[in-house]
Amino acid sequence: MVEITRRAAFAAAAGLAMPWVAAPAHAQTTRIRFAHPHPESDSWHRAALLFARTLKERSDGAITVQVFPNGALGSDPTIISAARGGTLDIALTGNPYFTGLAPKLNVLDLPFQFRDRKHVAAVLDGPIGDKLKPELEPSGLVVLGFWDIGFRNLTNSRRAVQTAADIEGLKIRTTPNPAHIKAFQLLGANPTPLAFTELFTALETRTVDGQENPTTLILNARFFEVQKHLSLTRHAYTAGILAMSKQRLDSLPEKHRELIRAVAAEVTPKQRQMNEDAEPGSIAKLKEEGMQVVAEPDRESMAKIVVAPVRAEYTSQFGAELPEAIHATGA
Repeated sequence: MVEITRRAAFAAAAGLAMPWVAAPAHAQTTRIRFAHPHPESDSWHRAALLFARTLKERSDGAITVQVFPNGALGSDPTIISAARGGTLDIALTGNPYFTGLAPKLNVLDLPFQFRDRKHVAAVLDGPIGDKLKPELEPSGLVVLGFWDIGFRNLTNSRRAVQTAADIEGLKIRTTPNPAHIKAFQLLGANPTPLAFTELFTALETRTVDGQENPTTLILNARFFEVQKHLSLTRHAYTAGILAMSKQRLDSLPEKHRELIRAVAAEVTPKQRQMNEDAEPGSIAKLKEEGMQVVAEPDRESMAKIVVAPVRAEYTSQFGAELPEAIHATGA
């Protein structure tokens, strides 16, 4: 009995000295549930798995992450709500789905705002991104990183889109983001907000004529099966927000919190690079799959209609500081 007690005391002391490896696995393991709506072929899922592997390796198995792709745990609003309530640990989805909670984030979705991905990175990884991240904390979410969805392009099943006039009359699925909705209203379309998880069926049944997303996601979600026309409008950029339940993060040991933040910061630029690298090949593949691609539509005709009024609507509520700072960044 004395020997057993001595062994237990030794084990406890060793556990304090080397907490990653010496204590019982059940006492040390932090299990994280991570959900997103994109297919398993998409960079979001590949980067989520990299996030999971890296956390497990760096923590010597003390942190494990289970990733649920493809809307397995619900639609975009559902996983955000679950993370806010603490029943899901990490929700990853597009910035437009968070703007209802933090309307200032809508600045990232203003049309024709970002010049290229270098401009995007300078904004999201710099002072502007740092200023925007805390906007979600009152809603119970901590932003771990801004991932990439990419520059949005228009697809539809009815006609080629060469100019702004060709968009008029199309019923287009959009996100619920006010900037997206307003822009398509100005262009004479009928914007119809839907969760991403509902989109393929809506296109297949012709509930909507078209949608707008980056070419990588159009390919990975197989929208080419139900859409004929693709126009590379690049009319807006969309970030994905990697958001963790504040309640859950705050409940973890400090070393776990620090490691989660550090690995998220490390994986974020890698995920963006995955999308950037895949974009040219995705366009080529969509052509192979039979989509008719307008490579150089008249973007100026679209920008003239949407940029000023959509920006004015934002600045009337929140001022011009953020849009002007974004425009000036990297210029």
